[in-house]
Amino acid sequence: MAAARNIEAAPDTADSKAEAISELMLEVAQCFFRIRAVGQKAGLITRWGGGAFGFMRSLALLGPLTVPQVAEMRPTSRQRMQRLADELAAEGLVEFIHNPKHRRSKLVQLTRKGLSRYSALNVELLNIASTLGVGISEIDIRKVSETVRRLSDELKGLPNGSRPGVTRGTWRRRGIRDLFGTC
Repeated sequence: MAAARNIEAAPDTADSKAEAISELMLEVAQCFFRIRAVGQKAGLITRWGGGAFGFMRSLALLGPLTVPQVAEMRPTSRQRMQRLADELAAEGLVEFIHNPKHRRSKLVQLTRKGLSRYSALNVELLNIASTLGVGISEIDIRKVSETVRRLSDELKGLPNGSRPGVTRGTWRRRGIRDLFGTC
């Protein structure tokens, strides 16, 4: 990707915009893998890769949720989020409580220990973040965040990650790791 950064910008055409978005997608993927490594070292990500911090953050910001609600917010399965919820419950960080709207689907909420752990992880995340982007303005960082958020929203709106002209089977066979695995 370093070589790609040295290429002069092409004229502003649909193809050059697609290339720019493609490059952004690959850069985000590369950054994700680095973030994940740092997150694992800092305890923000569990041993098996689940986002314990993200799960607890959802509960801290939104209050008690069902496992399916948490899974719906992420591009992952309910089963994966159930495993993470069970792991967090075993550590005493979350607890399952009665759901007045559903007999079988319990709500998950942070325990006091979980809220304390979330707060500590949030401080750790802010400490890590404070060491990054020294030469980048806050305005530029917020613009990139908004751009990535908008692209993510567009992707979220596509059924099963598909796009016009590409069948769902094609995306399933290629998968995100196949698309970004060489980053």
